[in-house]
Amino acid sequence: QVQLVESGGGLVQAGGSLRLSCAASGRTFRRLDVGWFRQAPGKGREFVGFIDWNGGRTDYRDSVKGRFTISRGNAENTVYLQMNSLNPEDTAVYYCAGYLAGVIYSITSYNYWGQGTQVTVSS
Repeated sequence: QVQLVESGGGLVQAGGSLRLSCAASGRTFRRLDVGWFRQAPGKGREFVGFIDWNGGRTDYRDSVKGRFTISRGNAENTVYLQMNSLNPEDTAVYYCAGYLAGVIYSITSYNYWGQGTQVTVSS
């Protein structure tokens, strides 16, 4: 079993930066691929990015490429989402999730979810 807890959200002005953390407990974290998703009010949960278990592969949705970076510190059992050049369209609850199988862009491919952390970007 893996438990995931996100932190680091908050209110930031457009153009600013935030770093989200996804802290995990459980022995299997070091072999766990992790995805980040977000959900804006009134919208579905959408894929943001992905990192494999050893950090050798990352993938991002087009709208965040060049602005967001996912990394991980397996010694700390933590995955990070560095978000730069934020804009109001990035406002959402951000979730990290443990990948199980299937297409990395789909929420159904993940079986462990955190509770989410709110990111609000003001214009």
